[in-house]
Amino acid sequence: MRLSLTPELTEFRLRLREFFTTEVPWHLREPVIEAAPLDRDVIVDTHRILHRAGLAVPGWPVEWGGRDWSPLQRHLWSEELHLAGVFPPLSPNVGLVGPVLAAFGSPELKRRFLPPTAALDLFWCQGFSEPEAGSDLASLRTTAVRDGDAWVVNGQKTWTSLAHWADWMFCLVRTDPDAPRRQAGISMLLIDLDSPGVTIRPIEMIDGETEVNEVFLEDVRVPANQLVGEVNRGWEYARFLLGNERVGVAQVGQTKLRLAQAKRYAREHGRWDDPAVRARFVTLESELLAVELTSLRVAAESADGRPEPASSVLKLRGTELQQRVAELVLDLAGADALLAAGTAPGVTRWARRAAAAHLNLRKVTIYGGSSEIQRGIVASGVLGL
Repeated sequence: MRLSLTPELTEFRLRLREFFTTEVPWHLREPVIEAAPLDRDVIVDTHRILHRAGLAVPGWPVEWGGRDWSPLQRHLWSEELHLAGVFPPLSPNVGLVGPVLAAFGSPELKRRFLPPTAALDLFWCQGFSEPEAGSDLASLRTTAVRDGDAWVVNGQKTWTSLAHWADWMFCLVRTDPDAPRRQAGISMLLIDLDSPGVTIRPIEMIDGETEVNEVFLEDVRVPANQLVGEVNRGWEYARFLLGNERVGVAQVGQTKLRLAQAKRYAREHGRWDDPAVRARFVTLESELLAVELTSLRVAAESADGRPEPASSVLKLRGTELQQRVAELVLDLAGADALLAAGTAPGVTRWARRAAAAHLNLRKVTIYGGSSEIQRGIVASGVLGL
């Protein structure tokens, strides 16, 4: 099955393609295409170009800068953005805290935070996981105790992506330790990371980068008006947010880009004549098409921005495919993948990054809810078991 676009959608797609490849400078797209380490300037500069063109938050409500696009149009936006090597609008801002505030935030919080969040005048990170509360997020221990017009927060978050670059953190905290169910005593707070008592310590990952962090919170005072929604309803907001995260983390367009790069590499380096190599491409391309169609179905069936349980299918299969494509790239690059710091003639930077990219992608089947957690959600929420 192949998608057949109407003339109007074809024109829409071509306009996006032209913008992404002409209005986003090559120096911002090249690091993405070559799988270079994350760069704050690339993230911020790219996001702001998209924001000025009204292309940073198309899935948001129109009153806050969104576009009244169909699910298929949003899919085409995402795919063309990735295929052009454009770093996507910052996910914690656009796909996570923004939709939560738009759906559950008070009018004051919306006015205060949504415009700068859309523009990336505020750089957000997600304070969910803790040393003993990752996939079992309901076990979180970070506490918030009301003291006058503030909440006093104590605890630790870990694996907090990009916290070392962030200005603010949206954070799950336990506000009722005596709740009958662990999920019932959790709230969501917006925390300024410049607040006294906040300490951020980067964690070096397996690929040598420091993308994630530990965040320590010691008697951090958070104004009471920075509570999202209602007290003790944070679990509801977290489920909403994680559903959006699982849709985005499938990265269909990014996987298409990597698979196309791998195919060119195989042809240019004499590997395409190997039937086993061609068979791997056929299998991966077929499975990627299935994920793409699932992505469209999930987007089309989501109500008011609330992804359905099938988003877990998308997260499960999409992240597994990312890892398998990275393994194929690593196999094709061979010894060239070990030259990450070198400048050997004839060896592309993309091939030299293959080993680091392969190692980095070990994380995708863990964050946002591990594959085991997703299978449980599929079993109960999709299959009714």
